[in-house]
Amino acid sequence: MTVLTQPEHGVTDAAAHAARPPQPRGRRRRIRFGREQLWAIVIALPVVLIFLYFSWGPIVSGLVLSFQQTNFVQAADWVGWENFEYVLSDPLLPKAILNTLWYGLLCLVLGFPLPIILAVSMSELRARGGLYSVLAYLPVIFPPVVSILLWKVFFDPSSTGLFNTVLGWFGLGPLPWLNAADTAIPSLVLEATWAGAGTNVIIFLAALTGVRNDLYEAAELDGAGIWRRIWHITLPQIRGIIVVLILLQVIGTAQVFSGPFLFTNGGPDNATLTVLLLIYNYAFVSGDYGAATALSVLLAVVLALFAAVYNLATRKLGQD
Repeated sequence: MTVLTQPEHGVTDAAAHAARPPQPRGRRRRIRFGREQLWAIVIALPVVLIFLYFSWGPIVSGLVLSFQQTNFVQAADWVGWENFEYVLSDPLLPKAILNTLWYGLLCLVLGFPLPIILAVSMSELRARGGLYSVLAYLPVIFPPVVSILLWKVFFDPSSTGLFNTVLGWFGLGPLPWLNAADTAIPSLVLEATWAGAGTNVIIFLAALTGVRNDLYEAAELDGAGIWRRIWHITLPQIRGIIVVLILLQVIGTAQVFSGPFLFTNGGPDNATLTVLLLIYNYAFVSGDYGAATALSVLLAVVLALFAAVYNLATRKLGQD
């Protein structure tokens, strides 16, 4: 007779322990993860410090300088809110704000739809799309100073000027262009639209490639014309891009400087004086760097508030 014996308890536990796959040791794993984090911080820290120094350093320095009065030679004097009081009481500030708002409104109403129209036209034509894209982007390649000086010749107020000569073919003109307060800012908008439209055209062309073709095919089967297809399909599909570009254009036009400075230097009779040109005059004409930085801080605060309100107002529109 065979006698069955029960295995000892210790042997059973040993065998079960040997059969169980080894478990990672939590303590050693945590130590290894901590070392990886430490090395990542050590590697990233110099880059972060350099970014903070060159990006946020000037911002903090400018904020501090707005409360000081200095010529960068002698020691700075702390004047508190005097720079802001001086800027806000300057009689030229309302004129500069109105000119900047008028310039931005004209760029938004006249200059912003043009890239959309060009991009939609190029996407509809399809043939030689690359050539049209190059021609649309060509003005962006020119340096801004070169473009402005070239257009300054075109804006010659005499009857022999280029634009006035063209107007003369139709029995119009000559126009004073940059020499009259009524036509100075529209002339600046005309040049700025020509110089900057190419970038938005390329962006809109890239956005249009994401529009589904079956939507256009369904609209064509329903008898929709090109204008109905653009209004009901194209614009709703790219409205997220439109929302972002409107914000960027408003911020950019609020900081316009090179055009008014090189074309008219704020004239005639301060008709093209903008906020940024006023900041330049504070700093490099009057030598009042405290007032210049104070107005810069005010402009940054206004643009930040506008961007926040605009983002809240158009969040759902951009996401949809």
